[in-house]
Amino acid sequence: MKHSLKAKLSATILVIVLLTIAIISFLANFFINRQFTDYITKQQELKAQIITSSISQQYTKFTNQWNLDYVHAIGMFSLYEGYIVKVYDKDNVILWDAQSHDMKLCNQIMEDISNRMRIEYPQIEGEFTSTDYSLEQNGTTVGKISISYFGPFFLNENEFKFLHSLNTILFSIGFISLAVSVIVGHILAKRITHPILKTVEATKQIADGNYEVRLVEESNTMELDMLVGSINHLAVSLETLEKLRKQLTEDVAHELRTPITILQSYIEAMTEGIWEASPERLQSCYEEVIRIGKLVGDLESLAKLEGENLKLNKTHMDLYPVVVKTVDSFASEIENKKLEVTIKGSHLELMADQDRIKQVVVNLFSNAIKYSKDNCKISFEFFETKDSTGFFIKDNGVGIPKEELPYIFERFYRADKSRNRLTGGTGIGLTIVKSIVEAHGGRISVESNMNEGSKFTVTLPKE
Repeated sequence: MKHSLKAKLSATILVIVLLTIAIISFLANFFINRQFTDYITKQQELKAQIITSSISQQYTKFTNQWNLDYVHAIGMFSLYEGYIVKVYDKDNVILWDAQSHDMKLCNQIMEDISNRMRIEYPQIEGEFTSTDYSLEQNGTTVGKISISYFGPFFLNENEFKFLHSLNTILFSIGFISLAVSVIVGHILAKRITHPILKTVEATKQIADGNYEVRLVEESNTMELDMLVGSINHLAVSLETLEKLRKQLTEDVAHELRTPITILQSYIEAMTEGIWEASPERLQSCYEEVIRIGKLVGDLESLAKLEGENLKLNKTHMDLYPVVVKTVDSFASEIENKKLEVTIKGSHLELMADQDRIKQVVVNLFSNAIKYSKDNCKISFEFFETKDSTGFFIKDNGVGIPKEELPYIFERFYRADKSRNRLTGGTGIGLTIVKSIVEAHGGRISVESNMNEGSKFTVTLPKE
């Protein structure tokens, strides 16, 4: 049986509070009782000394007489407090004996104390014991006293009432603490689970395809805010991916539709005898077939690059000659547009797949040429750090809108929907570049402004 997080949090808080209260109550009761019984034991010894001192003062040395009335009063007062007194003179003759004076009262008091202690403290197994004390006056012994009381300690009725009141107070404090903790725990659990429930509801909507949902819940808990932020980021990412997926489908259909439509119309016209199968028309059909083949080939290359089966043939290579040879291979295009190409830097060695790195340079350089106007400048520049090396390629061509920069490495994505057809590209060249660079453990970034040009930076690890 599953329980809600709110119920589990409330139950956990309740159990922790119960255990805490139980432990505190037990320890408080234990130590208070222990300290109190130690205090009572010392008080009994002090009381016995007070009784002894009081009885001693009832002897008159000059007359050698005892004030028996006061001795009787002290003895009876002590009896009611649980102390049974027997007084002897210096000749060991009994002057006053509580048991002889009122045996019935003594037995009743002893029985009451014994029964009360056996009920409240059955573990101590106490009993009445007698202790003899010397009666002295000015350093001279004038008699002795025998005091009997319940040992090792005993509590009178008022002291038991005090302990019971103390326990009642502790219990009341525990009960109030428990009630407050239940209320606070319920409120706390509700505050914690509310944004979580909202998050669950949002994730269900995201799972159902509603990627526009956003959470606006705020709490003073860092982890909950991180969870809400992660869900919102997930929704944004999925919404973006969904748009790109739709755009991908549209672009693939567009890229294939145009050459297929051209082929279909040409072949139908030639088959039905409307057009003659001239070399020029066959050449046009061939070019469209080449366009389709190039698109399929690029898709296959991308699938291989992004799949787990991509194997890099890494060797020690130099970036500089790769760039120089690439620039030389585009000599005719550079001449046609009268472009100024510069290469800054020196030879840089690294461990990489030379063919793949050449593919990166070719794609970036061909893009720079395609989107540069006549008489523009294109520059390569190398850089090196302790653990990495790389280059950037900069042009002063048409540039890319800032809002389009986060998406230019996506498949078939292009800021200008018309220029892909004009330049003959398939729209996945930069996707292939990014896949190759990341397969090497590197990274690629872009900076661009409209009508000012673009700058692509490629960073690769040395090993």
